[in-house]
Amino acid sequence: MDEIHRLVLRQQRVEELCATSIRALTGIPDLHFRGRRLYNHTTPVPVHAPHLQVDLEKDNLGSFRGATDSIALRLQHSNAELHAKLCPTEPVERVLFELLEQLRVETLAPDSMPGMAENLRYRFARWCKDFHNHGLTDSDVGILVYAIAQICWSRLHGLPVLEQTEDLIEATRGAIGSLLGHDLVGIKRHRKDQAAYARHALSIASIIADSIHAAQSDEDDNDDAENEQQRAIFNLLLNFDESDTNPIAVTESGESKVLGESLSGYNAYTRQYDLEVKANFLVRAGLLRELRQKLDKRVNAQGINIARLARLFGSLLATPQNDGWSFAQEEGYIDGRRLAQLVSSPTERRLFHREQTKPHARCLFNILIDCSGSMKQYIESIATLVDVLTRALQQAEVKTEILGFTTRAWNGGRARRDWLHDKQPNRPGRLNELCHIVYKDAETSWRRARPALAALLKPDLFREGVDGEAVQWACSRMLGHPEARKILVVISDGSPMDTATTLANDEFYLDNHLKQVVEQIEKRGRVEIYGLGVGLDLSPYYKHSLSIDISTALTNQVFFEFIQMLRGRYRR
Repeated sequence: MDEIHRLVLRQQRVEELCATSIRALTGIPDLHFRGRRLYNHTTPVPVHAPHLQVDLEKDNLGSFRGATDSIALRLQHSNAELHAKLCPTEPVERVLFELLEQLRVETLAPDSMPGMAENLRYRFARWCKDFHNHGLTDSDVGILVYAIAQICWSRLHGLPVLEQTEDLIEATRGAIGSLLGHDLVGIKRHRKDQAAYARHALSIASIIADSIHAAQSDEDDNDDAENEQQRAIFNLLLNFDESDTNPIAVTESGESKVLGESLSGYNAYTRQYDLEVKANFLVRAGLLRELRQKLDKRVNAQGINIARLARLFGSLLATPQNDGWSFAQEEGYIDGRRLAQLVSSPTERRLFHREQTKPHARCLFNILIDCSGSMKQYIESIATLVDVLTRALQQAEVKTEILGFTTRAWNGGRARRDWLHDKQPNRPGRLNELCHIVYKDAETSWRRARPALAALLKPDLFREGVDGEAVQWACSRMLGHPEARKILVVISDGSPMDTATTLANDEFYLDNHLKQVVEQIEKRGRVEIYGLGVGLDLSPYYKHSLSIDISTALTNQVFFEFIQMLRGRYRR
């Protein structure tokens, strides 16, 4: 799991670098990666050309730079609406048309940026070599795709085809050259005119698609096992909705028809049974003392350098503010009260005073913990994480609030009972009774909140989770405080889940509400919101997110990665 976690962190760093580069090249400020996909604010940016599909495990930084520059050129020089209107629906034609449009925009790299042109050439050559080395050119289908990619790239850029496979494609090149001659001239001539270029690209895609279908038919007649394997591999290139193969899962998400069609938006069937409660009221005092002792032993066993964490949080969250005057200085403003010393002691230099500043952390830090049933397996590590963070933040003079959210019952409780009594009206909305738990409020010190924080270790408090309303609740509490900077960190291991609500509405009702809530918070900018995924990538929900592995002991590295997330080194 450690190796998987390192790979995910590297993926996050590379994606952030790529997103930063694309934003700089295009001037589009809201571009970011979320769920391993590029988004412009909340709209996915299509990246379908085969040679832009890079793999973190086998591709180097040069490939990522080439793919990044190519995506930026696509955003700058391709009209997305026109492309979508012209794009064919037949899968083979579509992948070829996508490839040809991407090759077109790559020819528009500015002459003033020779490094970009070199990155683009490197990435395309690397993809061609991988395509060939993986045996995809062994079938008639594969060689057709490979040859047309080489021919069109060569014609557009005025450069020779890849020397390594020049002899391999020569026969195919000669066979299709007469069919494509007019269109190859056309794509070169009209590469700066997307609409005119598209006519020739569509013609090329149609001709090659017909040839591919004919080749596939011949292979079907031969019923050759090797050809079957080659076709299966090639079909991966045509799958625009392929599943994610990342080592740490991305939480599943979809569209809620019920929420989308609702005129009033998200609603709760009843709020009569919802509860906001302090954690120490949920656990008897004797058990709370036992749990606190257990938590203290675990924290001490981790060997976390809390003082160092406090210094890092202080440097990150504190801002310099005026803190009076410093007198008897050798430079600054002249202090009139010391002018007499200049007469009596001409060599005296400490005649000045100046304003002194001191860092103050005018920040409210809120940690919101998902207390759903699936989190029980991580709860000791999470309690340790939260306790250490609270202590370090307090030493850095940062106000902290620790909250949790769950439900008061499984499968709906009294809210569902009322719904059944009312003859089950359609689309009832949220159908459970909420329990919002305050483990520590902003005005309570860590020392006074120590017993209540241990209530995190009581497993029977963990039931189901309605994340969207919990995030709204946490933010509403924060907005009532005067601190200039407000940070909310949501710790969760998955998407919202309440069985009764899901069965009475649809699968993604709570999921989509959480997305709406987070989007509104991020847009307003009054609260910074981060997702801390426990073994899961929460980036489909949170623009800023980090996946952590706490299946074993916590280390200082986990906390340093957390601080890096707050600095913006990972997702944006």
